[in-house]
Amino acid sequence: MENFINVAPYFVLAAAIIGLFFAGYKFFWVKGKPEGTEQMANIASKIRKGAMAYLKRQYKTVAIFFACMLVILAVMAGLGLLTWFVPFAFLSGGFFSGLSGFIGMKIATYANSRTANGAREGLNKGLKIAFSSGTVMGLTVVGLGLLDISVWYIILRAMLGNDANAIMGAMLTFGMGASSMALFARVGGGIFTKAADVGADLVGKVEAGIPEDDPRNPAVIADNVGDNVGDVAGMGADLYESYVGSIISAGALAAAAGLGFGGIVVPMLIAAIGIISSIIGTFFVSTKEGATQKNLLASLRRGTYISSILAAVASGILIYAILPEHTGVFWAVISGLLAGVLIGFFTEYYTSDSYNPTRKLSGSSETGSATIIIDGLALGMNSTAIPVIIVAISVLISYFVSGGAGSFALGLYGVGISAVGMLSTLGITLATDAYGPVADNAGGIAEMAGLEETVRERTDALDSLGNTTAATGKGFAIGSAALTALALIVSYTDKVTGLGGTLDLGLTQPAVLIGLFVGAMLPFLFSAYTMQAVGRAAQKVVVEVRRQFKDVPGLMEGKADADYETCVDICTRSSLREMILPAALGIIAPIVVGLVLGVNGVVGMLAGALVSGFVIAVMMANSGGAWDNAKKYIEAGNFGGKGSENHKAAVVGDTVGDPFKDTAGPSVNILIKLLTMVSIVFAGLVVKFNLVDFLTNLVK
Repeated sequence: MENFINVAPYFVLAAAIIGLFFAGYKFFWVKGKPEGTEQMANIASKIRKGAMAYLKRQYKTVAIFFACMLVILAVMAGLGLLTWFVPFAFLSGGFFSGLSGFIGMKIATYANSRTANGAREGLNKGLKIAFSSGTVMGLTVVGLGLLDISVWYIILRAMLGNDANAIMGAMLTFGMGASSMALFARVGGGIFTKAADVGADLVGKVEAGIPEDDPRNPAVIADNVGDNVGDVAGMGADLYESYVGSIISAGALAAAAGLGFGGIVVPMLIAAIGIISSIIGTFFVSTKEGATQKNLLASLRRGTYISSILAAVASGILIYAILPEHTGVFWAVISGLLAGVLIGFFTEYYTSDSYNPTRKLSGSSETGSATIIIDGLALGMNSTAIPVIIVAISVLISYFVSGGAGSFALGLYGVGISAVGMLSTLGITLATDAYGPVADNAGGIAEMAGLEETVRERTDALDSLGNTTAATGKGFAIGSAALTALALIVSYTDKVTGLGGTLDLGLTQPAVLIGLFVGAMLPFLFSAYTMQAVGRAAQKVVVEVRRQFKDVPGLMEGKADADYETCVDICTRSSLREMILPAALGIIAPIVVGLVLGVNGVVGMLAGALVSGFVIAVMMANSGGAWDNAKKYIEAGNFGGKGSENHKAAVVGDTVGDPFKDTAGPSVNILIKLLTMVSIVFAGLVVKFNLVDFLTNLVK
């Protein structure tokens, strides 16, 4: 078994390469499908051009930040506060996170017109193409994530020998690169997509009374570009960071628990098993013509459930072989898998128009936009209870089945492994999420290209399913972020102890108490910054759309073309400028808190941010998802249908929900992990220099 443990990283590397090859195969399979009419290809080209222009400018902006951080980390390494591996690992984490978003964006912008064209032949054809593009995204994220981890592990094992704690201590810190890239991608993409969406809806649907994807609307192309930069590139970078963070933190907890290299490679191998299981699961996703929303959901669930079962069985065999004295860890994996499935189901329950909560929310439109907003907020708040309970139960089960009653460190390892279990089948889980924006774009292309009504009905069915899977994906991302952040907090305390720091985490300890208050406040302040950014950017889009409707002769009559490029450029410039302040908050806050309050204050801050951030992220994601699907439920002919007063009220609710579900909410789960990653990287600095310790020593 010792020999297998030593060569296990090469099996992990092989699984990563297999996942990337399968993603490449699917990429070219999708690209080989016909785009449809010349008009469809032209619209798709405009969306692709706008998305790539945005991504290019965003990466140039982010490159400046990475260059500055590289200098700071190099100085810290020179002062002995970090190892020299960290600056380079920081770059690799950010690079692969950005690359996963870029590849996802590339395939999504190729697949949108092809999905619309596939829907001309049948619902299953459209589903297959859209889901295949999502598969490229999912397997690219897990493939690149495991590639990064396995290569670094092999290098560090060769250079540092059998010092498990030193190896995992070095690996822990490079998650900061992935976290930083994820936050920029999520915040910038979220601001772009919602500024365009709000601008298009307020002027086009509410004021002008034209359809959602009407080509006369100057913001319609920017809206379609935004679906990709926010929900594809942003989500890919987000879940890449969760995936990598969970595996590394579980490995670090294994080293702290004395499980050696066997315990360290187990989470890597579980992730490798998950890649193969996800590939197998993709072959079971198909549907029939005329399928209902429940039929479509069942087809996607079939693939994810089969993947989860395969991963669970194989993980059990693996754990019994490598950790025969700690077989309870297997039940921690099951606990994480079940928690992910349950959070996804209850997110679907609260946000899908197949269930009562969203249908009742649609009924609130009878009395206007104020009541639908009030009820939507209440729905989101109400929906936080079950995910919190699920995560709490999962943590308890994982802790005790892994031996927590006898060893605190083993119990914490179980909690870390449960996060890996939840994310083990991310390849197919993310595929069901990334499929949504492609289906949404396909519907827009079908509308703008004037395709027959049956095509639009099929793309609407796929789009509605995409809204539900997107909401489910956000719930899944938030739940996994909570477990990953919890494991990372424990890793932070271990790192501080290893550096000679002193922890006193009693709730009456002033630094801890202040840290809790500051941490609980940060997600609210961060959300305020991101939502205000959407508002400012959207105002500029609204002004431009109104100007074009007024000043461009023949635009409203369909005799002149709208200036789409100006709206895309406004969203691009605004989002890149507005993303800096919220992103800076996530990086600067833990450093400032650490230098003032010391390590105890940092732990308090991390705990406060985790608790409040988890709850507010769930609330925002579910309120926004429910408002969106309530609007679509009315558009399907209920409560007066399109153009009715009920529909106008629902559009207002959806407009309020847009920055909730696509900007602030999903960005918060990155914030709580980034805070922890930055704290881990700067732990050496905080242990040596902080105001509280200085004043304490001065008084003594």
